[in-house]
Amino acid sequence: MILGLQSCGCDREPVELGKAEYKNPALPSKCQPGTRTGKAGITDDETTPNGIKYNVRTPSNYDSSVPHPLIVVYAPAGRSRFSSERMTGLTLAATRAGFLIAYPDHQRTSAKVLMEMAAIPDQISGKWCIDRERIYLTGHSDGGNVAMGLAFLQDTRHIPDAIAPSASGIRGSDLAAYPCPEPISVLIMHSKDDELFPGFGKEAATWWADCNQCSGNPEPVDAEGCFDYPNCTSNVKTWYCEGRAPHREWPALNAKLLDFFSKL
Repeated sequence: MILGLQSCGCDREPVELGKAEYKNPALPSKCQPGTRTGKAGITDDETTPNGIKYNVRTPSNYDSSVPHPLIVVYAPAGRSRFSSERMTGLTLAATRAGFLIAYPDHQRTSAKVLMEMAAIPDQISGKWCIDRERIYLTGHSDGGNVAMGLAFLQDTRHIPDAIAPSASGIRGSDLAAYPCPEPISVLIMHSKDDELFPGFGKEAATWWADCNQCSGNPEPVDAEGCFDYPNCTSNVKTWYCEGRAPHREWPALNAKLLDFFSKL
């Protein structure tokens, strides 16, 4: 009975999609007709070769010829793709802003699982019209670990064009064991009141700022606790946003996150 409840999709709820404004559909190069079979709207139960399920959401007026930026949202430990979507509340605003957005189920992290998670953007790009120069990764807690790990690990660092991990358990001393990747825009979201990983976010932001060769002290972006590490190389951005919520809560920064990705 328990297994049946876990696999029945009982945590599915209605999904509201936004209508995108296609202001300049000529850029970048369009996808050729018939080359992308992914449907518009709500797609549940896509599966990686080793069985990790994920959902894909498009703008309600999805144009299959226009390359879209893609956000992949990796789930916290124990969360399904449906639960992760509810938790973050990103779908409506992201699709309205012209993004495709995907939600994989959580899987216990291992080298094999990371490679499966890393393959999801490419799988989506094979079915939907995606701008492969605008692939963005985010996620909360263990999902934040995945988003960040894929950006600095040797075999996967080429995949994301920017990341925005939240409440990640990767700290500065962990990152110090790895060589810096090429400069990449990073938005670190972490709560000052995170009881599981206190201070980890600021440590991670400092490492990324060093890797991005930023110079000068972090400067306030706004009154929401976000700071910009200035003068980063290659015109990348390095931001740190610090909230006051407990670890289990997704930060109230969706507008900030989407604006960060949109302006890259």
